[in-house]
Amino acid sequence: MTDNISFGAGMKCSPEDITHVWEKVKVPLGSRSYEILIGPGLLTEVPSRLKEAGISGRLFIVTDSNVEDLLGHDLLALLEAEGFKADLLSFPAGEESKNMDTVLMLASRLVQLGADRQSLLLALGGGVTGDICGFLASIYMRGISFIQLPTSLLAQVDSSVGGKTGVDLPEGKNLIGTFAQPAGVFADIGVLTTLPAPELRNGLAEVVKYGVIKDKDLFKFLEEKWWDVINLEPETTSFIVRRACEIKAEVVSRDEKEGGLRRILNFGHTIGHAVEALSGYVIPHGEAVSMGMVAVSRISLARGIMTRDELDRLRSLLEQFRLPVEIPESLDRQAIVQLMKRDKKVRDGKVHFVLAHGIGETVIVDDVTGKELEAALGA
Repeated sequence: MTDNISFGAGMKCSPEDITHVWEKVKVPLGSRSYEILIGPGLLTEVPSRLKEAGISGRLFIVTDSNVEDLLGHDLLALLEAEGFKADLLSFPAGEESKNMDTVLMLASRLVQLGADRQSLLLALGGGVTGDICGFLASIYMRGISFIQLPTSLLAQVDSSVGGKTGVDLPEGKNLIGTFAQPAGVFADIGVLTTLPAPELRNGLAEVVKYGVIKDKDLFKFLEEKWWDVINLEPETTSFIVRRACEIKAEVVSRDEKEGGLRRILNFGHTIGHAVEALSGYVIPHGEAVSMGMVAVSRISLARGIMTRDELDRLRSLLEQFRLPVEIPESLDRQAIVQLMKRDKKVRDGKVHFVLAHGIGETVIVDDVTGKELEAALGA
């Protein structure tokens, strides 16, 4: 805990009080450092904290059509009550909106509404919103500030932290994007109770990932507290969000632009992204990553760096969270392989895979054979 909350370079405030249920994680990146606040009720604090931080420019909430009705208009009213001049911009909900057409539409609206280089964007929503808004902020007038207000578990534990932004192409996921760090993150765990069950499961896949790649104690905690986890028990929820953010902050601070270490965050994602894209994004991100984690763990098992018991524990935990562990037979395996070859992390024509070295450690390889991949993908 602290009495000085920093929202990034030149954006600070000193709140009078932070309730004990709010937690803080710092992402140390020099002049681009920022903090993640975690706890219930944080969205209602945003206007006063921005005012205390000395923000005086125009504010623009960027959200999707679902969150616009649930939270967008309420946040807009709170900002206006605090004296801010603010506007609300929305786009149709869904991964299919994560493209350049949406970015160009939003950019045009910003111009029409008079947004300038002192304006601040507020990304209110899940991972799609955060990626779109962050990308838009990074290129509008060569870069303006933005704050992440993640409303899904997936966004709170993963996509709102670390500065990756981007949109999809027909050829693959996140192929156009930038690295742009937010000025701050407010993870209000209270809004997670509004999530439908499939959205909650989406986020839990990423939480499991953090346990496998970096923290066997977190993995064990998820195994033991699974009922509290899926029922969003407040202390449990706060803990898993904080721990996931701590792990990602540590990795990002050591490798901001994915030169090496940060690639461990892609455990299950190389296959998962291909599955997601091939399904036409009918299979949600978290479910695709769940399938991908099991698939690459089969390679880990075959190479003798993961035991059968550890693989069974991973499968069991994912199934406990009602996540799929097998790629649907209807998805063509060769098409999955071809999509993986277009992944932005391919180097010198070689697809890199993050393998599990037991639970709590990983190893990155680029020598997975076609036979190994065939066995991993199943049929």
